[in-house]
Amino acid sequence: MNAEKVSKHIVQWLQNYVESSRVKGLVIGISGGVDSAVVSTLCAKTGLPTLCLELPIHQAESHVSRAKEHIDFLKKNYTNVSSLEVDLTPVFDQFVSQIPETDKPTYEMALANTRARLRMTTLYYFAGLEGYIVVGTGNKIEDFGVGFFTKYGDGGVDVSPIADLMKSEVYLLGKHLKIPESILNAKPSDGLFGDDRSDEDQLKASYDELEWAMLQDEKGKQADDFSGREKEVFQIYKRLNKINQHKMNPIPICKIEDKN
Repeated sequence: MNAEKVSKHIVQWLQNYVESSRVKGLVIGISGGVDSAVVSTLCAKTGLPTLCLELPIHQAESHVSRAKEHIDFLKKNYTNVSSLEVDLTPVFDQFVSQIPETDKPTYEMALANTRARLRMTTLYYFAGLEGYIVVGTGNKIEDFGVGFFTKYGDGGVDVSPIADLMKSEVYLLGKHLKIPESILNAKPSDGLFGDDRSDEDQLKASYDELEWAMLQDEKGKQADDFSGREKEVFQIYKRLNKINQHKMNPIPICKIEDKN
């Protein structure tokens, strides 16, 4: 991949979209991960007003420190970048105190997704306040491969600049854009559980493995075409791709042929 060419293309694409939409700027959540670091840097390079929001909810300290380091990097290099921290921990805790207690095994995941949706709400508050659009940070393997995002959470955005790039390509862009090494070297994590668990811990496969599986699936391969770890990874990919189709496909609409 030609990182310079791709970078310029995305920056121009964002500029064109903002101009045609007649909005004033861009707002993006900064997590301390490579995806938000790359996208926010591309936003900064547009020269358009770019608001970077830190939205911690019982966040792991390593995530917080990387997010702050990146925002400092952006503000040092781009005068069009501003930032704000909104601690959503009290909001989240108040929500938890109001819902019924439960021992359902889905409780932890439901709360994790609630964190993402609180952040989405906050991003859109500031977008509405400033006349900006919300910029997404999902990549191709997350958004269209395994569906590793929260519906109406981090999946609730106006534009998706890197959704056609694999995770490995995002890292290449990150190196080209001189993203802080602490972010490039950190294990990918969605930060939704208040600890340092990685995406690989949750997905049971690395992004490199899942990218391989996605490419094999696009070639029409089947699980029986592989053995050992390759077969295991391919089955992980196929299972996640299947159960998360509701995130990737448009909302089903019940068509009424005869309303009389």
